[in-house]
Amino acid sequence: FGIRDERMQEMVDEVRAKGAELVVCLSHNGFDVDKQMAGVVTGIDVILSGHTHDALPEPVLVGETIIVASGSNGKFVSRVDLDVRNGRLMGFRHKLIPIFSDVIAPDPAMTALIDAQRAPYLDQLTEVIGTTAEDTLLYRRGNFNGTWDDLICDALLSEREADIALSPGVRWGPSILPGQDITREDIWNVTSMTYPEAYRTEMTGEFLHVVLEDVADNLFNPNPYYQQGGDMVRTGGLGYRIDVTQPQGSRITELTLLKTGERIDPAKTYQVAGWASVNEGTEGPAIWDVVESHIRKQGSVSLDPNTSVIVKGA
Repeated sequence: FGIRDERMQEMVDEVRAKGAELVVCLSHNGFDVDKQMAGVVTGIDVILSGHTHDALPEPVLVGETIIVASGSNGKFVSRVDLDVRNGRLMGFRHKLIPIFSDVIAPDPAMTALIDAQRAPYLDQLTEVIGTTAEDTLLYRRGNFNGTWDDLICDALLSEREADIALSPGVRWGPSILPGQDITREDIWNVTSMTYPEAYRTEMTGEFLHVVLEDVADNLFNPNPYYQQGGDMVRTGGLGYRIDVTQPQGSRITELTLLKTGERIDPAKTYQVAGWASVNEGTEGPAIWDVVESHIRKQGSVSLDPNTSVIVKGA
C-alpha cells in the first residue's frame, strides 16, 4: 500500500486539532517499519503493531511513542493502561498476558456458534491423514526454514516431480507435537489461502538466484521501509549460503542442487514447483491436496534436520 509519512502526519495533526487527547495507530506495517515511522511522525502516542508476529514483553519507546506488539494466533493479549492528562500521555502500564486455552472456560455462546459453523464439515476436518514420528515436531516459525515448510517442500518435490521446491515464508499455523495425529484441518491450517495452486514450471539457475535475492532484500534491506515482512522463502532440493550483511545481489551464494551435490548452473533450466503465486493464470492442484497426498503415502512423517541453508551475519 506504500509508506506515506506525510499523509500520516496530516491525519495525526487533523485529529489533534479536533481535540483528540490520545492518538492510537492500529498498524499492519510490521514492527521495524513502525519503529521507523514513529521516529518520523510526531504526535502518535501508541502504535499497536502487527504483521510481523512479534511478541514483546515490554513496549518499545521511540521518542514519545510507545509500540506494543502482541504476537499472533491468540497466544497473547496485551493490556495497556494509559495515564492521559491535559491532552498528554503522562505514563503507561503494560502486561503481555499469555493465553492458556486449556485453563480458560470457553464462552458458551461463541462455542455454540463455532460448533454450528463447523458441523457440516466436521468429518472432513477431523479425518486423520497421518501421524508425526516420535522424533518430529512440525512447526512453522523459523527465519529460514521450519519443519512444516520442509514437509510442504518435500510434498512439492515428490508429488509434482520437481528438482526444486519453493514455499512462501509465511508464519501462521499451529505446531503438531511428536507422535500426534495429523488431521486434514491441521494441513488446512498451514496451507489455506485464496491462491493455493501448486504450480510446476521451468526456471534457469540465474532466475532462481534473482528470486532468492529479491526475497532476501525484502527481509534484510537496512532501510525498514523497504522491508515487507515475512520470513525467507523456503526451499526444497536447493541449498545456499546467505550473508545478510551484504547488499542486494551479493547476499546469496553457493546455490547447490541437493540431489546431486552440484552447484546450480546459471544457464541451466530446472523443474521448479511452488505455490502461493500471485501471478494471474497460475495452474495446478491446491497445495493442501498435494500435501495430503504426500502425508498419506508417508503414513508416519519423519524429517531430518534441515542444514541446507548456511546463514552468515544474522
